[in-house]
Amino acid sequence: MALKEGKEEIHVLMVTLPAQGHINPMLRLGKRLVDKGLDVTLATTQFGGHRMLKASTISTITDTFISGIRLLFFPDGFSLDYDRHTNLDHYMESLAKTGPANVSNLIQEYYHDTRKKLSCIISNPFVSWVVDAALENKIPCAMLWIQPCSLYAIYYRFYNKLNPFPTLTNPDMRIELPGLPLLHTEDLPSFVLPSNPFGSFPRLLSDMFQNMKRYKWVLANSFFELEKEAIDSMAELCPIRPIGPLVPPSLLGEDQSLYAGIELWKPDETSLEWLKNQPTASVIYVSFGSLAVLSAKLMEAIATALKNANHPFLWVVKPPELPSADGAGELPLGFEEETKNQGLIVPWSPQTKVLTHPSIACFITHCGWNSLLETFVAGVPVIAYPQWSDQPTNAKLIVDVLKVGLRLKPGPEGVISNEELEKCIKQILSWPESEEFKKNAAKWKQAAREAVACGGSSDRNIQLFVDEIVGSS
Repeated sequence: MALKEGKEEIHVLMVTLPAQGHINPMLRLGKRLVDKGLDVTLATTQFGGHRMLKASTISTITDTFISGIRLLFFPDGFSLDYDRHTNLDHYMESLAKTGPANVSNLIQEYYHDTRKKLSCIISNPFVSWVVDAALENKIPCAMLWIQPCSLYAIYYRFYNKLNPFPTLTNPDMRIELPGLPLLHTEDLPSFVLPSNPFGSFPRLLSDMFQNMKRYKWVLANSFFELEKEAIDSMAELCPIRPIGPLVPPSLLGEDQSLYAGIELWKPDETSLEWLKNQPTASVIYVSFGSLAVLSAKLMEAIATALKNANHPFLWVVKPPELPSADGAGELPLGFEEETKNQGLIVPWSPQTKVLTHPSIACFITHCGWNSLLETFVAGVPVIAYPQWSDQPTNAKLIVDVLKVGLRLKPGPEGVISNEELEKCIKQILSWPESEEFKKNAAKWKQAAREAVACGGSSDRNIQLFVDEIVGSS
C-alpha cells in the first residue's frame, strides 16, 4: 500500500514519555503504520532524546530516524540532571501543565508546510494531556493503551463511578465487573486503592477516563483472543480496539527487518552463550524489570530458593543507581560465588532472545505488560510477583484467565519466603499441572501469531485504523 505515490502524504505524530516500556510499543505500532504507507514521527522529551541518542546499544538511529520513523523532541521544563524518577509526582504534574503548549509549538514548527498534512496524533495514557494539543490544532487524536484491556475496563468503571470499589472504610471488598474474573483487593491496580501513594497518576487517569469522548480512537497493545470478554464488555461503553501484541518481530516469526525498538540499557550478550550450554527447558529466568528495587530480605529469599531448586538459573540484577544502607537490590554476600556453576547473574539481558531460547523453562517476573506479552508470544510459563500499577491485575489474568502460571503469595509480613518460591518452581517445572501450564502457554503463542498475521484480528484492526485516517484526511 503506497499512499505517497502521486498522493498527499498522510502524517501521523506519536507522543510518549521517554520510558523504554512506553517508547517501544509506540515504535512498533509506528513501524506497522509505515509499512502501510503512512509517514510517522515519534516525539518525546529532550531528556528522552538525550538518553536515546546517547545509549550505546542504539545503532539503528541515524539522522534522528529509527526504522523509518522520524524522531522529534520537545522541552519538559527541567534540566538534564534533574532527578525525574525520585520527584515523579512533581515531574508529571509539571509536564501536564507545560506539555500541551510545547507539543503545539512542535506541531506548528514541523507541520507548517501545507504538504505535510498531520492527520492523526497518537498519545498514551501517561501523556493524556496530548489530546489538548490535538484539539487545539483541530487534529483527531488516538490513544494507544499500553496495559491490558482488562485494566482499561477497570479504570473506566472506577473513574466514572459505574461500580463499587474498595474504600478506606471497606478496603477488602470483592469486585464483580463484566468480562473479568472475581477480583479481590490484591488483584486491583494500585492506583484505584485507598492506599495508593501516588497523586499524579490517578489525576491523569481520572481526567482521561472522564473525558474519553475527546479521543476518536482507542487502540490497545493486546489481541482480541487474549482478552475477548474484557474487550466485549466495553463495546457499548467506550470501545477499545486491540492491535497487538506490539513485540519484536522475531518473537512472532516475522521478518527481523520489521524491527523497531530501543534499549536504554546495554544487554549482556554473554547470557546467550551461557544458555547454549544448558539442557532444554531447564533454566529459571528471573527479572523484575528496570524500576523495581527489591528489599534485602526478598533478595535473600529469591537467592535461597534458586540455590535450593537445583536448576540452572539466569537472574537479571540491575545494580541500584544509589547504594542502599539496608542492602536493597543487592545480592546476598557470597551468593554469586556459591552458585557460579549453577547460575548466571547479569545486569541486563537481551530478553526477547532469552525467552525464545529452548533452554528456558519458566519466567519469574514482576508482571509488567510488555514483559508478559513477550512471554505469552514466546510460550513460556510464568511465576508472578507483581509490585504496583497494573501488575497485580496482570498476575490475576495469568493465573485465573490465561492459566499459564502461578502467583507468589506473601507471608504474614508481606514478604515472599524462599519456601513459597521453591514450591512454585516445583509446581511449574515438575508437578503434574506443569504440563497444563506448558499447553496453555503454547496455545497463546499460536494465537498471538495468528492475530498479527495478514488477515488476523489485530492486522484487520490496524488496517481499519489506517483506512479511517486516510478517509478523514
